[in-house]
Amino acid sequence: MSTFRSIVFASVISGFIVGLVVTVVQQFGTVPLILKAEVFEKAAATHHHDAPVAAEPTAAGHDHSGQEHAAHDHGDHEHGAGDHEHGAGAWEPRDGFERNAYTAAANVLTAIGFALLLAGFFAVRSGVTGMSVSWHEGLLWGLAGFAVFTVAPGLGLPPELPGVPTAPLLSRQIWWLAAVLATAGGLAMIAFRRSVPAAMSGVILLTLPHLIGAPELANVDTNVPSSLTHQFVTAVTVTSLVFWTLLGGVTSAVFARFDRGATV
Repeated sequence: MSTFRSIVFASVISGFIVGLVVTVVQQFGTVPLILKAEVFEKAAATHHHDAPVAAEPTAAGHDHSGQEHAAHDHGDHEHGAGDHEHGAGAWEPRDGFERNAYTAAANVLTAIGFALLLAGFFAVRSGVTGMSVSWHEGLLWGLAGFAVFTVAPGLGLPPELPGVPTAPLLSRQIWWLAAVLATAGGLAMIAFRRSVPAAMSGVILLTLPHLIGAPELANVDTNVPSSLTHQFVTAVTVTSLVFWTLLGGVTSAVFARFDRGATV
Protein backbone atom coordinates (compact mmCIF):
# COMPACT_ATOMS: atom_id res chain seq x y z
CA MET A 1 0.00 0.00 0.00
CA SER A 2 2.90 2.34 0.76
CA THR A 3 4.33 1.77 -2.72
CA PHE A 4 0.95 2.64 -4.22
CA ARG A 5 0.89 5.89 -2.24
CA SER A 6 4.41 6.68 -3.44
CA ILE A 7 3.32 6.19 -7.05
CA VAL A 8 0.24 8.38 -6.67
CA PHE A 9 1.91 11.18 -4.70
CA ALA A 10 4.94 11.28 -6.99
CA SER A 11 2.73 11.34 -10.09
CA VAL A 12 0.49 14.14 -8.83
CA ILE A 13 3.37 16.33 -7.70
CA SER A 14 5.44 15.71 -10.83
CA GLY A 15 2.47 16.13 -13.15
CA PHE A 16 1.48 19.41 -11.54
CA ILE A 17 5.00 20.83 -11.83
CA VAL A 18 5.63 19.63 -15.39
CA GLY A 19 2.16 20.60 -16.61
CA LEU A 20 2.57 24.18 -15.43
CA VAL A 21 6.10 24.48 -16.84
CA VAL A 22 4.99 23.17 -20.24
CA THR A 23 2.04 25.57 -20.24
CA VAL A 24 4.47 28.47 -19.86
CA VAL A 25 6.67 27.07 -22.64
CA GLN A 26 3.65 26.78 -24.93
CA GLN A 27 2.79 30.46 -24.42
CA PHE A 28 6.07 31.36 -26.15
CA GLY A 29 6.17 28.50 -28.67
CA THR A 30 3.02 26.85 -29.98
CA VAL A 31 0.27 29.23 -28.85
CA PRO A 32 1.37 32.25 -30.95
CA LEU A 33 1.60 30.01 -34.03
CA ILE A 34 -1.86 28.55 -33.40
CA LEU A 35 -3.33 32.04 -33.07
CA LYS A 36 -1.69 33.08 -36.35
CA ALA A 37 -3.05 30.00 -38.11
CA GLU A 38 -6.55 30.69 -36.77
CA VAL A 39 -6.44 34.08 -38.49
CA PHE A 40 -5.88 32.34 -41.83
CA GLU A 41 -8.55 29.75 -40.97
CA LYS A 42 -11.17 32.40 -40.15
CA ALA A 43 -10.25 34.42 -43.23
CA ALA A 44 -10.72 31.36 -45.42
CA ALA A 45 -14.06 30.58 -43.75
CA THR A 46 -15.25 34.17 -44.26
CA HIS A 47 -14.22 34.09 -47.90
CA HIS A 48 -15.96 30.74 -48.36
CA HIS A 49 -19.26 31.95 -46.87
CA ASP A 50 -19.19 35.26 -48.76
CA ALA A 51 -18.35 33.75 -52.12
CA PRO A 52 -21.28 32.81 -54.43
CA VAL A 53 -21.89 29.10 -54.82
CA ALA A 54 -21.05 28.03 -58.36
CA ALA A 55 -23.35 25.69 -60.18
CA GLU A 56 -20.39 23.89 -61.71
CA PRO A 57 -17.03 22.79 -60.32
CA THR A 58 -14.03 25.00 -60.88
CA ALA A 59 -11.71 24.60 -63.84
CA ALA A 60 -9.35 22.55 -61.69
CA GLY A 61 -12.13 20.09 -60.98
CA HIS A 62 -12.57 20.93 -57.27
CA ASP A 63 -15.99 21.77 -55.87
CA HIS A 64 -15.35 23.60 -52.60
CA SER A 65 -18.98 24.18 -51.65
CA GLY A 66 -19.61 22.46 -48.32
CA GLN A 67 -16.00 21.43 -47.81
CA GLU A 68 -15.32 21.54 -44.07
CA HIS A 69 -12.34 20.61 -41.97
CA ALA A 70 -13.85 18.97 -38.92
CA ALA A 71 -10.80 18.40 -36.73
CA HIS A 72 -7.47 20.14 -36.18
CA ASP A 73 -4.52 18.39 -34.53
CA HIS A 74 -2.72 21.01 -32.46
CA GLY A 75 -0.03 18.48 -31.62
CA ASP A 76 0.19 19.11 -27.86
CA HIS A 77 1.72 15.67 -26.11
CA GLU A 78 0.74 13.36 -28.30
CA HIS A 79 -0.08 13.41 -27.93
CA GLY A 80 -2.97 12.35 -30.68
CA ALA A 81 -4.31 14.86 -28.18
CA GLY A 82 -5.57 18.26 -29.21
CA ASP A 83 -8.19 17.68 -31.88
CA HIS A 84 -10.63 20.58 -31.93
CA GLU A 85 -13.92 20.69 -33.77
CA HIS A 86 -14.74 24.02 -35.38
CA GLY A 87 -18.13 23.17 -36.76
CA ALA A 88 -21.04 25.55 -36.54
CA GLY A 89 -22.09 26.09 -32.95
CA ALA A 90 -19.07 24.26 -31.49
CA TRP A 91 -18.13 25.57 -28.05
CA GLU A 92 -14.70 27.08 -27.62
CA PRO A 93 -13.12 28.73 -24.56
CA ARG A 94 -12.72 32.47 -24.76
CA ASP A 95 -9.27 33.81 -25.55
CA GLY A 96 -7.19 34.96 -22.61
CA PHE A 97 -7.45 33.57 -19.09
CA GLU A 98 -10.18 31.00 -19.83
CA ARG A 99 -8.32 29.46 -22.75
CA ASN A 100 -5.01 29.43 -20.86
CA ALA A 101 -6.69 27.88 -17.80
CA TYR A 102 -8.14 25.03 -19.84
CA THR A 103 -4.78 24.50 -21.53
CA ALA A 104 -2.99 24.37 -18.17
CA ALA A 105 -5.56 21.94 -16.74
CA ALA A 106 -5.22 19.65 -19.77
CA ASN A 107 -1.42 19.75 -19.54
CA VAL A 108 -1.44 18.95 -15.81
CA LEU A 109 -3.87 16.04 -16.25
CA THR A 110 -1.86 14.67 -19.19
CA ALA A 111 1.39 14.95 -17.22
CA ILE A 112 -0.16 13.19 -14.21
CA GLY A 113 -1.38 10.36 -16.43
CA PHE A 114 2.02 9.77 -18.02
CA ALA A 115 3.73 10.20 -14.64
CA LEU A 116 1.58 7.36 -13.29
CA LEU A 117 2.92 5.12 -16.05
CA LEU A 118 6.51 6.14 -15.36
CA ALA A 119 6.16 5.79 -11.59
CA GLY A 120 4.64 2.34 -12.09
CA PHE A 121 7.67 1.29 -14.14
CA PHE A 122 9.98 2.79 -11.51
CA ALA A 123 8.21 0.81 -8.79
CA VAL A 124 8.60 -2.45 -10.71
CA ARG A 125 12.25 -1.70 -11.42
CA SER A 126 12.91 -0.88 -7.74
CA GLY A 127 11.15 -4.08 -6.65
CA VAL A 128 13.26 -6.20 -8.99
CA THR A 129 16.65 -4.62 -8.32
CA GLY A 130 16.10 -3.39 -4.76
CA MET A 131 17.54 0.01 -5.75
CA SER A 132 15.83 3.36 -6.17
CA VAL A 133 15.67 4.86 -9.65
CA SER A 134 18.10 7.74 -10.14
CA TRP A 135 17.07 10.99 -11.79
CA HIS A 136 19.34 10.37 -14.80
CA GLU A 137 17.79 6.94 -15.30
CA GLY A 138 14.41 8.65 -15.15
CA LEU A 139 15.68 11.06 -17.79
CA LEU A 140 16.38 8.11 -20.09
CA TRP A 141 12.85 6.83 -19.51
CA GLY A 142 11.59 10.29 -20.39
CA LEU A 143 13.58 10.27 -23.64
CA ALA A 144 12.07 6.88 -24.43
CA GLY A 145 8.62 8.38 -23.89
CA PHE A 146 9.56 11.22 -26.25
CA ALA A 147 10.58 8.71 -28.91
CA VAL A 148 7.42 6.62 -28.45
CA PHE A 149 4.78 9.34 -28.22
CA THR A 150 6.29 12.15 -30.30
CA VAL A 151 9.06 11.16 -32.68
CA ALA A 152 7.63 7.90 -34.05
CA PRO A 153 4.03 9.03 -34.69
CA GLY A 154 5.25 12.49 -35.75
CA LEU A 155 7.20 10.99 -38.64
CA GLY A 156 3.95 9.91 -40.24
CA LEU A 157 1.47 12.36 -38.72
CA PRO A 158 3.22 15.65 -37.96
CA PRO A 159 1.20 18.07 -35.82
CA GLU A 160 -1.15 20.22 -37.91
CA LEU A 161 -2.23 23.79 -37.43
CA PRO A 162 -5.88 24.93 -37.59
CA GLY A 163 -6.92 25.46 -41.18
CA VAL A 164 -4.83 22.56 -42.54
CA PRO A 165 -6.99 19.67 -43.83
CA THR A 166 -6.12 16.22 -42.53
CA ALA A 167 -7.15 12.62 -43.18
CA PRO A 168 -10.23 11.25 -41.34
CA LEU A 169 -9.80 11.33 -37.57
CA LEU A 170 -10.48 7.63 -36.93
CA SER A 171 -7.86 6.43 -39.42
CA ARG A 172 -5.30 8.83 -37.96
CA GLN A 173 -6.05 7.65 -34.43
CA ILE A 174 -5.67 3.99 -35.41
CA TRP A 175 -2.33 4.60 -37.13
CA TRP A 176 -1.09 6.78 -34.26
CA LEU A 177 -1.92 4.07 -31.71
CA ALA A 178 -0.29 1.40 -33.86
CA ALA A 179 2.87 3.50 -34.22
CA VAL A 180 3.05 4.10 -30.46
CA LEU A 181 2.56 0.43 -29.57
CA ALA A 182 5.01 -0.78 -32.22
CA THR A 183 7.66 1.72 -31.15
CA ALA A 184 7.25 0.90 -27.46
CA GLY A 185 7.43 -2.82 -28.20
CA GLY A 186 10.41 -2.44 -30.49
CA LEU A 187 12.40 -0.36 -28.00
CA ALA A 188 11.55 -2.79 -25.19
CA MET A 189 12.79 -5.76 -27.19
CA ILE A 190 16.02 -3.99 -28.06
CA ALA A 191 16.69 -2.63 -24.55
CA PHE A 192 15.60 -5.55 -22.36
CA ARG A 193 16.03 -8.77 -24.36
CA ARG A 194 19.63 -8.06 -25.46
CA SER A 195 19.86 -10.71 -28.16
CA VAL A 196 20.29 -10.55 -31.90
CA PRO A 197 16.88 -12.09 -32.78
CA ALA A 198 15.16 -9.76 -30.32
CA ALA A 199 17.00 -6.75 -31.71
CA MET A 200 16.04 -7.69 -35.27
CA SER A 201 12.41 -8.14 -34.22
CA GLY A 202 12.54 -4.80 -32.45
CA VAL A 203 13.84 -3.04 -35.56
CA ILE A 204 11.05 -4.62 -37.62
CA LEU A 205 8.47 -3.39 -35.13
CA LEU A 206 9.96 0.11 -35.22
CA THR A 207 9.77 0.36 -39.00
CA LEU A 208 6.51 -1.53 -39.64
CA PRO A 209 4.04 1.38 -39.14
CA HIS A 210 6.11 3.61 -41.42
CA LEU A 211 6.33 0.92 -44.10
CA ILE A 212 2.54 0.70 -44.03
CA GLY A 213 2.30 4.48 -44.12
CA ALA A 214 0.16 6.98 -42.27
CA PRO A 215 -3.22 8.06 -43.70
CA GLU A 216 -3.00 11.30 -45.66
CA LEU A 217 -5.02 13.34 -48.11
CA ALA A 218 -4.20 13.22 -51.81
CA ASN A 219 -4.68 16.98 -52.14
CA VAL A 220 -4.24 19.53 -49.34
CA ASP A 221 -5.91 22.88 -50.03
CA THR A 222 -5.05 25.46 -47.38
CA ASN A 223 -4.08 29.10 -47.17
CA VAL A 224 -1.89 28.51 -44.09
CA PRO A 225 1.73 29.22 -45.14
CA SER A 226 4.02 26.20 -45.19
CA SER A 227 6.64 28.17 -43.26
CA LEU A 228 4.15 28.56 -40.40
CA THR A 229 3.50 24.82 -40.44
CA HIS A 230 7.22 24.06 -40.27
CA GLN A 231 7.65 26.43 -37.35
CA PHE A 232 4.75 24.74 -35.58
CA VAL A 233 6.17 21.24 -36.05
CA THR A 234 9.49 22.42 -34.63
CA ALA A 235 7.84 24.19 -31.68
CA VAL A 236 5.68 21.16 -30.83
CA THR A 237 8.67 18.82 -31.01
CA VAL A 238 10.80 21.02 -28.75
CA THR A 239 7.91 21.47 -26.30
CA SER A 240 7.36 17.72 -26.19
CA LEU A 241 11.08 17.15 -25.58
CA VAL A 242 10.91 19.53 -22.62
CA PHE A 243 7.78 17.75 -21.37
CA TRP A 244 9.22 14.25 -21.48
CA THR A 245 12.73 14.97 -20.21
CA LEU A 246 11.36 17.04 -17.35
CA LEU A 247 8.67 14.47 -16.57
CA GLY A 248 11.15 11.60 -16.48
CA GLY A 249 13.67 13.41 -14.31
CA VAL A 250 11.19 14.96 -11.87
CA THR A 251 9.04 11.84 -11.50
CA SER A 252 12.04 9.61 -10.80
CA ALA A 253 13.45 12.04 -8.23
CA VAL A 254 10.14 12.54 -6.42
CA PHE A 255 9.27 8.83 -6.53
CA ALA A 256 12.69 7.88 -5.14
CA ARG A 257 12.18 10.29 -2.24
CA PHE A 258 8.74 8.90 -1.37
CA ASP A 259 9.89 5.32 -1.92
CA ARG A 260 12.81 5.72 0.49
CA GLY A 261 10.46 7.17 3.09
CA ALA A 262 8.05 4.27 2.64
CA THR A 263 10.74 1.63 3.17
CA VAL A 264 12.23 3.21 6.30
